[in-house]
Amino acid sequence: MRRKIHIRMKQINSLITDFLEYLEIEKGRSLLTVQNYDRYLKDFSFFAKKHGAETPEKISQDLVKQYRLSLNRRALYKSTQNYYLIALRSFLKYLGRHDIKALVPEKIELAKTDGRQITFLEEDELESLLNQPVLSTPQGRRDKAILDLLFSTGLRVSELCQLKIADINLDRSEFSVKGKGGKVRVVFLDHEAKESLKRYLDLRHDKSEWLFIPYGHTNSQDTRNKMQDTNITPRSVQRMIHKYALQAGITKKVTPHVLRHSFATDLLMSGADLRSVQTLLGHSSVTTTQIYTHVTDQHLQEVHEAFHGLRRSGEENLDEDNATTDHESKQEEGNELN
Repeated sequence: MRRKIHIRMKQINSLITDFLEYLEIEKGRSLLTVQNYDRYLKDFSFFAKKHGAETPEKISQDLVKQYRLSLNRRALYKSTQNYYLIALRSFLKYLGRHDIKALVPEKIELAKTDGRQITFLEEDELESLLNQPVLSTPQGRRDKAILDLLFSTGLRVSELCQLKIADINLDRSEFSVKGKGGKVRVVFLDHEAKESLKRYLDLRHDKSEWLFIPYGHTNSQDTRNKMQDTNITPRSVQRMIHKYALQAGITKKVTPHVLRHSFATDLLMSGADLRSVQTLLGHSSVTTTQIYTHVTDQHLQEVHEAFHGLRRSGEENLDEDNATTDHESKQEEGNELN
């Protein structure tokens, strides 16, 4: 009984720490997910403390309303605001399961958002981007392998950065990857990605276990030796893709996730079913994969407009031609009579 009283008297910051440990140990969430929750919840905790709420029982609907206003006034996207609110709801659910008095999580509604917009590359943009790396340097070969691998597999950038050489099976053109929530899925290499990886690995003579290693701002052997025990970071991949997109003259904001969107869109446009794409992307719910359907629906609309009714319009044109011919024939007959 004493322990329960002690838990209830804990401050919000301390309970957040307990919650983050629970996510990591009990729920098996990735370190990146835990770090994100930490950032979102610490933001709320700071706001709550400023408004005199340092213990969970003081988290009220009015406090959350004020917090939502503060998020909105930071000019954050609605979807970004929802990340903060989702983290807060999860935290409140955790408190409820441990009989700690706080606001009921169901009372927090998420901000309404417009349909999620998907950015993907057209065929010519994709081709131009993939051809940007200079293959005469180790860094260029690495970058080419990264770009081809992202488009071939639809990997998340965090998944790509954690790959080790031993994970890749070039003979089978497929390998397993551990995604969100520790879920393992199989991804496949197309010919281009396979060849790019071969070219890159052929020049790797270091002892690093990582598939993609950093080279710093130089291709020197000394720099490679110093950095060979580390793997490339998601931020480095983002900067690399941004650089090549600018070189290719692409005006869209191109990120690693845009290549993932391009992978999924390419499959669906080519006739793949939604369930298969869901599996290849590692989505736990097909609802998440359905964000791509508005893109393919637009494609189907264009097909419909281009091809539907051609037979009917052809018949109408034929009727018009026949009518014109009949009219001309009658005029000729009349001229002959006159």
